[in-house]
Amino acid sequence: MTLDLEHYPTLALANTPEELRKLPQDKLRQVAIELRQYLLTSVSMSSGHFASGLGTIELTVALHYVYNTPFDRLIWDVGHQAYPHKILTGRRDRMPSIRQKGGLHPFPWPPESEYDTLAVGHSSTSISAALGMAVAAEKENKNRKVVAVIGDGALTAGMAFEALNHGGDIRKDMLIILNDNDMSISENVGALNSHLARLLTGNLFNTLREGSKKILNTLPPIREFASRAEEHIKGMVVPGTIFEELGFNYIGPIDGHDVDGVVDTLRNMRKMEGPQFLHVVTKKGKGFEDAENDPIKYHAVPKFNPKADGLPVSKNCLPTFSKIFGDWLCDMAKVDPKLMAITPAMREGSGMVRFSKEYPEQYFDVAIAEQHSVTFAAGLALEGLHPVVAIYSTFLQRAYDQLIHDVALQNLPVLFAVDRAGIVGADGPTHQGAFDIPFLRCIPNMVIMVPSDENECRQMLYTGHQHNGPAVVRYPRGSGNGTVAELHMQALEMGKARTIKQGKRIAILNFGILMPFALEAAEALNATLVDMRFVKPIDEAMLSELAEQHALFVTIEDGAIMGGAGSAVGEFLQAQQLSAKLLKLGLPDQFIMQGTQEQMYAELRLDCAGILAQIKAFEAQ
Repeated sequence: MTLDLEHYPTLALANTPEELRKLPQDKLRQVAIELRQYLLTSVSMSSGHFASGLGTIELTVALHYVYNTPFDRLIWDVGHQAYPHKILTGRRDRMPSIRQKGGLHPFPWPPESEYDTLAVGHSSTSISAALGMAVAAEKENKNRKVVAVIGDGALTAGMAFEALNHGGDIRKDMLIILNDNDMSISENVGALNSHLARLLTGNLFNTLREGSKKILNTLPPIREFASRAEEHIKGMVVPGTIFEELGFNYIGPIDGHDVDGVVDTLRNMRKMEGPQFLHVVTKKGKGFEDAENDPIKYHAVPKFNPKADGLPVSKNCLPTFSKIFGDWLCDMAKVDPKLMAITPAMREGSGMVRFSKEYPEQYFDVAIAEQHSVTFAAGLALEGLHPVVAIYSTFLQRAYDQLIHDVALQNLPVLFAVDRAGIVGADGPTHQGAFDIPFLRCIPNMVIMVPSDENECRQMLYTGHQHNGPAVVRYPRGSGNGTVAELHMQALEMGKARTIKQGKRIAILNFGILMPFALEAAEALNATLVDMRFVKPIDEAMLSELAEQHALFVTIEDGAIMGGAGSAVGEFLQAQQLSAKLLKLGLPDQFIMQGTQEQMYAELRLDCAGILAQIKAFEAQ
């Protein structure tokens, strides 16, 4: 599936940044127009991240036009802003394959292209990496430039400010671009600010400023006065005082959709020394009215018809696990006024829209600040409230220290609703929830539950909420098998498994959402099937009983095998010196690439056919 380049005559002349830089500057506006249309058309055919890329069209063109990429380093943060970057860096014809098995990676991916300098699937890492690159560039002494583009809320994370603080302190040559697509400051953008940016980055201003610094260095009191005078003059017209205080030379805000203005500003800034900060204002979804009006809805889209009204309605009418969680949250809040729900900037993804509207005083979006979300929950719990942290599996990795020291060590009653656990599909290795069971299982005081269907998920959320200590319920992206989640809630017996099918010789121990495959395999083998429910505490009595009647245990989990639920079973068998053999099935010791959940289950041999094949091969050894 390719797009006809006859409709993109100017873009066709810029298959690489080197070709782009050969074009006269007056052609860049047309490049941007065609690039925006190409992005719109290709994503509508393939699905993928949408609104953010539409907002970075002109900025992408300007960056590759001014900077000598890939020699000059360019980092995109968050990486879903980089679709236009992919199109301009030799991957245009492969765009319809993005996020698909064997296709383009959904985020910047160094193995895919030399233009992708850092894998950025999560946020707020760009400034730290750029600073490291800037130090290396200084030692290399080849005049290599380093640019980090940070946007879509990524600057709300503490790590970004830690890097800014360090960067301003050691003062290496680097440029940080804030891609600000928040409409609240749109009135600050226009001819005056664009003119100001050109003025503040121009040769005359910087020659005067640097020359004055050299003279005033010998006169400390006057130097201090002059520095503060410059700060206040700039502060009257630009909101950059905080970045100046951190040691960066702040420029902006400028209109990020004026490609000529951005090029002129970048061209000036490329000549400047030391840490620079450029504030660029863009509109998320720019150029597609529906996405401009609802950038959250159009942040990532399925295949759709751009000429039709809105996005297609999902054919899957089954409720997602995120919705099961959101409904439980509202039902629980009706009877528990002390319930407090927390999300690190994932209200829509975690199914919390309804709760945020019905219980605004009990809802907290802490922005992209996973570490803060966990310790904030600890503070709530210490004062007798009942916090629930809704967080993606891969995002919880960022708050591991807080999870251990601020929650588990003090045995605080905080419930973690861990969404996107296991295989997530098209978002690829940065988002696969592979590691939560291994990194949670080793933490004392932690209870870990793994629902096999929608009702189990609801009952486990209630169980965790009632538990007087830290508890985790991990569940996958998407819907389950259609099991109706009962409105009535009853706490499960802690650490108690349930037998689904009684068989002989082989005991299949299922942990989580792969239950339909496990059941099909158990029926084919006349094996016993147990829904383990709990990874920790594990049902030791059940394991002992099963070991007396079965020669082989097969554990199945949608997570890393190494250190996972199967390892917990193995540790118990070894400690009790039980003779049953053990086959552990799950995710191998590798990062899992993108593809649909069904494709990846089949590839990893976690569907019924794969489970049967692995059992057969194990027994044949």
